[in-house]
This record gives sequence, structure tokens and C-alpha cells, in this order.
Amino acid sequence: ADSLIAYGLTATTAMFGANAPINKTDWSPLIGKEVIIWPDNDEAGKEYAQKVAQHLLKVASFVSLITPPKHKAHKWDAFDAVAEGFNINSLFESAKSFEQRFPRYLGDDLWNDNSPMPDDLISPRFLTPRGMLLIGGAPKVGKSDFLINFLIHIAAGESFLGLKPPKPLRIFYLQSEIGYHYLRERIKNLQIPKDILQRGLKNFCATPQIETILNDHGVEMAYNTIKNCFGDDLSPDIVCIDPIRNVFDGGAESGSENDNNAMLFFLQNRIGKLRSMINPDIGIILCHHTKKIKKKDVEDDPFQAFSGAGSLRSFYTSGLILHRPNEHEAKINLYFELRNGSSIPKKIVEKVDGKWVELNPFSERLIQQDYGQKLDAERDRKADVILQLIADEALKGNVYVGNQFAEKFENKAGLGCKTTIVDRVSVLATKGYIKFSRNLSEFAIQGAKSKYGVLCVEGMLFKNYDEKLIQVLPTHFKCSNSGAVLPVENPAVWILHDDEVQP
Repeated sequence: ADSLIAYGLTATTAMFGANAPINKTDWSPLIGKEVIIWPDNDEAGKEYAQKVAQHLLKVASFVSLITPPKHKAHKWDAFDAVAEGFNINSLFESAKSFEQRFPRYLGDDLWNDNSPMPDDLISPRFLTPRGMLLIGGAPKVGKSDFLINFLIHIAAGESFLGLKPPKPLRIFYLQSEIGYHYLRERIKNLQIPKDILQRGLKNFCATPQIETILNDHGVEMAYNTIKNCFGDDLSPDIVCIDPIRNVFDGGAESGSENDNNAMLFFLQNRIGKLRSMINPDIGIILCHHTKKIKKKDVEDDPFQAFSGAGSLRSFYTSGLILHRPNEHEAKINLYFELRNGSSIPKKIVEKVDGKWVELNPFSERLIQQDYGQKLDAERDRKADVILQLIADEALKGNVYVGNQFAEKFENKAGLGCKTTIVDRVSVLATKGYIKFSRNLSEFAIQGAKSKYGVLCVEGMLFKNYDEKLIQVLPTHFKCSNSGAVLPVENPAVWILHDDEVQP
């Protein structure tokens, strides 16, 4: 490079020559420049030049390659050319535009490659090198709080809800929603063990609320902000951008995030370019909003909930959706989608005392134990009231078919509306607490219309027109399996079908 500079050209070279790691070399001086690559006249030099050219295509405006003359000595380079008075200008004129190709591998090469797989950035295969994780959730679902807790744990090298990095990772958080004072307030309010928090903060760097879109100028600003955040020659392991909407740039045609071409432009020419400038191997986390969608649709295909263009879904390597199924409950369902690994089962999480914890998905009561117990107690109370009312009314000489009972006692004794009472009676009949009598002549009921008959309960006594108490025995019951009305074989034996009742 010094020889070419002395010759009057602008030149540079990578330290360590052909052994220099491309992804750890600072190529920022070449951003937007026309670049000619002059390799040493050997296989190592030519191979390295091809790799550098492939990388520089993403940052330079034009890239071409010099082919050293065949008759020149092994390892002949620019220094030798200047020293011997070679016509350098003619060599520059003969430089050919770099022939860009897709990578290609023969099947045998893939089969015979037994090199170890690269470590996950976040396992199990949640974020892989060069991967892109898309995190989505509705507004106010707690996405930002979840994300900051997640990033701090990853920065400390600690597992978060079963998602674990192999080591502490350097995290850059480029965000455009939270101002400086409120960002520091959130950091101070994190309920994370002190040792984990301190380790995580050392590897965590964030912007306050930025107000710049990631166009050409914005990408350059982002690169300048990120490149030295962790010191010279230390790029972040993960760059997180939150949210897409606030920094989106769809190109010259100014397409919105709902336009497929504009979204692909943003992902390839903005996010992809920024990644290449920093380090092609880093992981990218993008945060996005979800659209309004029915609960059933979320459960069937949660990742259709992402806002914007459908091309977004075809681009990321893993996805995470935060969904609160009931706005009155604190629990959040986490849905995962992985392109590079086996699927991760749905997780149910909740903030308990300021900490995110995973709940048992097979026991819904663990999610809202107190609330569930209250609902159970209320159902039990209504069942007891219904059974007692049927018995008490019979002592007064009153018996009812199901619908008439519900209409008579609607909004009385805390039983709620008619539909609620009908549902409770149906459940009690299925469990065997309520049976039916079709001996309507005993009760002097005229014109009763019911496929079941009169409601009766165990030990029920009816006061007839002679003021005498007679025992009411069932003639029919509701089958707990089919719901059909069947004859009672032995009215004197009252059989229950409630699994919760212990013999």
C-alpha cells in the first residue's frame, strides 16, 4: 500500500494479509467508494481477494479485481510492480468487475463436511449466527419490558425462560420508543439478581429514543454508533432494533411496511447492509407490532399476526409472538417458530414480583390459582343453591321442569341469568345430582312439556294437595356419556357420575 501511495494513489491493505479475518477487519473507509483489489500472485492471495470482493459488494459502490500477469514471479505484488517500473495504469485498466455468484456446494462436499456446527447465539437454535429473530406482540402486552429482561440475561450469559447463550454476549439495543430518563428508570427497576444484572450491563449498550429512519444516512449513523461501543475490534454479537415501524425505509419509491417489495428492500439493503458493515456473523433481533386477530386464529397460526407485508415472514430464521389470551389476566403465551431447528413448545409466562417466570402449561390453575379457586367456589355455591332450592320448593308443593325453574329463579339468590341457570342444571344432571320424574300425575301438573320431566334431587319430599309429604323418586336420568334421557333401573339407589366425588 505504501508503494502505491507514493505513486500517487489512494491505497490501503488489511493487516495480516491473506490471513486477516474478513469479518473482523474495519472496512468502513471503503463505504460508498470504487474499489480495485490487487492480490498477491499466489493462490492464497487470489482466494482472499475473492472473499474480500464478495464482502465489499455490500458496502462499496463498485468492486473490480486485478489479475496479475501470468509471467510474473510467485507472490509478485504492488511493491514489486512499482520497484520494477511496471505500467501500473495499464494493469488498472485491465481490472475486471468482480463476477458475483451465489455460493454453491456439490452434494458430496456437503456430505463429507464433518466440521462442528457453529454454536447457537441463543439455544436451542433460537438465534443462530447470521440469523434474524423477529419478536412481535400487541401494544401494551409488555414486549419492551420482556425484551430488556431478555437482553440483559443474554448479555450476562444467563438463561432466560429456557433460552440460553453459550457465553456472555455483547448486545447493542437500537431503540426508538423510550427516552433516556425512562430507559434508565426501567434499567434501575429490573428485578434481576444483582450479580447477573452487573455482568449483563457490562455487555449491554443502548440508544435512547432515536428519531431517524434507517435510510443510507441512518445506516451510516447506526454503524458509526455501534462499531466502537464495546471498544476497538469488538463488534456486538447481537444487534436488536426496536421497533421496525419507527426506523422503516422502503427505498426510493417510499413504499410502506405493508408493501412486500419495500419490506424486502428494508431487510436486504438496510438491515442486511448494516449487518455486513459490522460483522456478517452477528445475530439480528427485530421487534414488530402485531395486528388485531381472533384468539382462535392466534392459536391456529400465531405468526399470521405480524403486521405488515407477508415477505417479512419468509425472511426471518426464528420468530417469537407474545400473546395475552385474556386481557383480564396477567399470563402471556409465547409462541415460537424456528427455521434452523426443532420447534419449541408454547410457553406460558407471567411477571411475578417483577420477575418473568415460566408457568406449568399443563396446569392452568397454576397460572391464576387464586382466581381459579374463586371461580370454582362460585360454581360450587350455585350448584348447592340450585339443589337446595329444588328440595325447598318441593316441600312447599312446587316442582319445576328445567326451563321453568331457570325462568322462575333468574337473578335470584345470586344465580345469574336464565342461561347460566340452565347450564348449571344441565351440568348437575350430567353428574347425577339432578334426575327427573315423569310421574306428572303425582304433582297435579297440567300440560307440562319437557323431554326430561320434573327436576328431582336425592331425598326430595313433595307436599301434595292433602298436605302430606311424599317421597319423590326419579324415573329417568341423563346419561353422562351421550346426554340421552334413560330410564332409572333402581330408583332407590342414587348414583352419581362425578369423578371428583370420592367413594
